Amino acid sequence: MEKLVDNVKIGVRENIIQFSLLVIVNLFVGSMVGLERTILPIIGEEHFGIASASAALSFIVSFGFSKAVVNFFAGNLADRVGRKQVLLFGWGVGLFVPLLVIFAQSWWMIVFANILLGLNQGLTWSMTVNMKIDLAKPTQRGLAVGLNEFAGYLGVALFAAVSGYVASTYSLRPEPFYIGIAIVIIGFILSLTVKDTGAHLKVQKQKQKKKAEIDAKEVFKQTSWTNKDLSGASFAGLSTNLKDGMAWGLFPLFFASSGLTVGQIGTIVAVYPAAWGFFQLFTGVWSDRIGRKWLITSGLWVQALSLWWILFFDGFVLWILGAILLGIGTAMVYPTLIASISDVAHPDWRASSMGVYRFWRDSGYAFGALIAGGLADLFSVDWAIGLVAFLPLLAGINTSIRMNETLTR
Repeated sequence: MEKLVDNVKIGVRENIIQFSLLVIVNLFVGSMVGLERTILPIIGEEHFGIASASAALSFIVSFGFSKAVVNFFAGNLADRVGRKQVLLFGWGVGLFVPLLVIFAQSWWMIVFANILLGLNQGLTWSMTVNMKIDLAKPTQRGLAVGLNEFAGYLGVALFAAVSGYVASTYSLRPEPFYIGIAIVIIGFILSLTVKDTGAHLKVQKQKQKKKAEIDAKEVFKQTSWTNKDLSGASFAGLSTNLKDGMAWGLFPLFFASSGLTVGQIGTIVAVYPAAWGFFQLFTGVWSDRIGRKWLITSGLWVQALSLWWILFFDGFVLWILGAILLGIGTAMVYPTLIASISDVAHPDWRASSMGVYRFWRDSGYAFGALIAGGLADLFSVDWAIGLVAFLPLLAGINTSIRMNETLTR
């Protein structure tokens, strides 16, 4: 690899120590979400008497919208002040999340804790993925994002299982959330040792033949609707996380109504992000070789079919299989969409475009909770799951028609 400004090199192998450290940091970022996935809907029912599905899922709405808005501003902020500063601030916000859940006396405190969790995730997860893309070569973006998302969702899966086990052994609160305090402290200390990637970003900008500075309004416009590739990716991301927002809120209620124990629910809820995280090790690299478009499209369709599998088949083992398939479908899409955005967006405004994409993608959590909660109250949890499955199906049709192949060899 040729030497460039200040002896800075681009490439995963050339920056393996920093890259590996960022992978570990994102493991702890994902763990913060994993703590809540199994037990928070059950806490709503048992500790606060929340009977309405819409009210019970309000914590996901607050998480989704706060994370989406922060994603939008985090990318632009990172382009101006640097990735590391934003990463550290995100961990500082995260410390208040487990403390609020531990001491919450009413449901609004849980909702507020999840606003802060959205801030934490929007700042920290956004920065770990942007920093890895800064370090990687253009032909390694799928690999870089795949490893980042693998680590994050491995953390989600591990601590979804751990929180379910701790809750079934001790209680729903406060014991599982003591772990959250330790996660924040470790994540902050590790992030202090990370070097900022501003120099690597500068090198990537210099390798472009011309500058492409555009204002924030134009970035939002292109990423949201005018650019077919960027807007197609944004709608696909929104559909994927809308499905996940529904799964986060309704899966524990669906399986509990079927007679499963908290431990069994924790297993299924953990298997889904575990498969999601594990298979991203392969799908990200695969997209660097075969391209982005059809991996995204087929992954969206697998998600829809997996939700109908869970709905129409009965039994713990079959539900485990359905959760694995749902995780695989999500893994096909998640790193590939981010790599696709990176293919299209110029380094001058890549983090800003990524922020807009993540704004739409993570607003899917909120829309998923709102739509799923409303459908569950109006019809039933089963109907809500079945109807939500149509959105990734439609998103896949959209990418198959509108989206171009973004990988340039």
